[in-house]
Amino acid sequence: MARMPSTIFLAEDDDDMRSLISLALRNDGYDVVEAKDGAELLDLLAGASAAPMKRPDIIITDVLMPCYSGLGVLAALHKSAWNVPVVLITARRDEGVVKDALRLGAAAVVHKPFDIDDLRTAILNVSIDGQAEAC
Repeated sequence: MARMPSTIFLAEDDDDMRSLISLALRNDGYDVVEAKDGAELLDLLAGASAAPMKRPDIIITDVLMPCYSGLGVLAALHKSAWNVPVVLITARRDEGVVKDALRLGAAAVVHKPFDIDDLRTAILNVSIDGQAEAC
């Protein structure tokens, strides 16, 4: 059985949503590193590449953010050959976004609004078997 990930990098531009997700995941025992947008997330990842103990086990990122979208983050991770599961969260119901996300390597896509248990399930599914899905 795969180990439960301990570190999650979270990029969400909505302060309230980011705080809510972070609090719930911290209460579940995860170490959550927060970023306010995709550019900040990529900066955190650049620092983590130099310090392997600070690398994320899972990345959660919103799709629509200023500076760098979640799809842009996925493309950058794909180009850099990062091998970390990414869960995208999005308010868009556009199937093209889901297809692009999965093509770029997203492990799961969770649609807003979501119950926090939907996100927990996506995290557990990704950590257990890496299965791609859309919720």
